[in-house]
Parts: sequence; structure tokens; C-alpha cells
Amino acid sequence: MPFADLTILGVLSHVVDILLVWFVIYKMIMFIRGTKAVQLLTGIFVIILVWILSGVLHLNTLNMLMETVMTWGFLAIIIIFQPELRRALEQLGRGKFFARSGIQEEEEQKKRLDAIINAVNYMAKRRIGALISIEKETGMGDYIETGIPLHSNVTHELLINIFIPNTPLHDGAVIIQKTQIAAAACYLPLSESPFISKELGTRHRAALGISEVTDCLTIVVSEETGDISVTKNGELLRDLSLEQFQAVLEKELTDDNKSKQSSSSIWKRREKTKNG
Repeated sequence: MPFADLTILGVLSHVVDILLVWFVIYKMIMFIRGTKAVQLLTGIFVIILVWILSGVLHLNTLNMLMETVMTWGFLAIIIIFQPELRRALEQLGRGKFFARSGIQEEEEQKKRLDAIINAVNYMAKRRIGALISIEKETGMGDYIETGIPLHSNVTHELLINIFIPNTPLHDGAVIIQKTQIAAAACYLPLSESPFISKELGTRHRAALGISEVTDCLTIVVSEETGDISVTKNGELLRDLSLEQFQAVLEKELTDDNKSKQSSSSIWKRREKTKNG
């Protein structure tokens, strides 16, 4: 269609059409992200690439084989992706397909918070020392490399098991990236501030040290007292109750306005390192 014949309504129609197609493709990618379908799609793209190259290079036998694969490929895709297609249709029927990514992220975020809170509560009651650092905007790749890679889901059972005394991974920090435990037994830089209270041990110094060079949130459970502490941006909150700790965690790791309001008073009473 010539550009001169396009009306404003026609242009808007084409723009909306393109945006809708891109939106559907984006939602489909988000839907299969993290599933086995990603690897299957990679295989399909490889087959398509081989088919195109065989035609360009005049590899007749290979090209004929690829054409046969492509001919039956649609039926194969339906069979291979049957679980994903079924789940997508169920989500669409419940009206949750287009909101799935947001809901899924909220669910994963809640699972992570619950796992950390339950693990810290368990360890604090039994005076099991722990050091957990949660990555935010600043990458912690250099510190992850100093530990033992895990790349596992965040569960309270795993967190507790890591910090059980005299186990291979208990000495050091656990670093959490997004919804995964990236590594355990990591070495964190110790704070060299002269204002740190002499009552604080190595775990608290490491928590303050990493908070001075990154924007991460670090949790410390004292092995001597079972007290819960949190550090951020060189600031230390000590002796938090479980309710206060939960409020701080939700405020820092979620966008919940209620959580931010309920924990703002805690940060206002924060204990700066120079006050010990």
C-alpha cells in the first residue's frame, strides 16, 4: 500500500497490529522461560538454520532431509510441547495467561522471603551462626567466585543445612541471586571501620564490609546470642525481633508500600557503625 494512501486510522491500525504481535511473542517467551521448552526451541532454531544453509550451499541430500523434517515439524511441535500448550490453554481459560509473568515473579519472591525468614528463625532459636547476603543492583560475581557454586532454589531446609556447625559449607557466607542460592562458603571483605563495637565478631564485620562496597542486604545470626542483625549501605541493625526482621526484609526486597511504611521506623532507629 503506497504511503500516500495511508490514513491516520490505517497507520494506527498497523502500529497496534505490530505491537500486539510483539506483545504475544513476549508473553510466550516469558511463559516458557525457565522450562525445558527453551532447550527444545534452541534445537528447532538449529534445524531451521541447517535447512537454510543446506539450500544456500546446494547440499541437496541434507536439504531434502531438512525439508522432510520441516514438513512434519508442525505435528512434532504439538507432540513435544504438549505439556506447555496444555498449561497455556488452561491459563488462557482462567484469564491468567497475560498476567502470568507478574504473578509468577510475586510467587517466587514470596517463596524466597518465606524460606529466608523460616531459616533465620530456626537458626536464631538454636544459636546457629549464619551469614546470608542478598544481591540487589550491584553484582556480586567476584565474591560468588570465592565460594562453592550451588545454583539451587532458595529453601529454608537448604539454608539451615548449610550453616549446621562442622559441615563443609558452614564457614563463610551464602550469596543469593534473585531466586537462587548462587554459592556458599563465600569470602566477604571485612570492614576496617574503627567505630565497630568490639562485641561484634567476624560475621558482623564481614556483613558490614560487603555493605560498604555493594548495595546488597546482608543477614547475620549470632552464634553466641542468636540475635538477628541486618546490614545495608554501611549501616547495621542489631538485635531485631523476628517481626522487625520480617518487616525489614519485605521492605528491602519487595515493592509493598505497607511493608515500607511498617519498617521505616526501624531504619530511622538504625545503629550506625560509628556508634557500635
